[in-house]
Amino acid sequence: MILTLSLMGFISMGAMAQQRGGERPSPEERATRMTERMAEKLSLSVDQKMQILVINLENAKNQETKQLERTQQSDARKAVMETRKEELRAQDEKIKAVLTEAQLVKWEEVKEDIRDRRGGPGGDSSNGGDNSRKRRGGGNR
Repeated sequence: MILTLSLMGFISMGAMAQQRGGERPSPEERATRMTERMAEKLSLSVDQKMQILVINLENAKNQETKQLERTQQSDARKAVMETRKEELRAQDEKIKAVLTEAQLVKWEEVKEDIRDRRGGPGGDSSNGGDNSRKRRGGGNR
């Protein structure tokens, strides 16, 4: 009984502290809402409701952790990609400093051809998704 009351108090405080304005609801708030819906639809007893609340709260916290991990991985990937873009820009500037005007024109054409074959600068295929050309080094993987 004390566990039930303290758990309900904790969850209601978390729900009240949750600010609106586009923020994702807290795990406590999501678990409480899900439990309330289940209690209404399934006519849960008080004991069942508390057990389900504990289960839903555990799941909501796990999902919150996984979402945070995915966000961190995405941010790390973006940072690596941005670093690589900067490296390629620096390489291109060094190459341009070495090439003659005629070679530079030809180099830009070569780069454009490479981009077209890969599907453009963002990787979007403009050839209907047909990237069936063989890779360097012999054959398909």
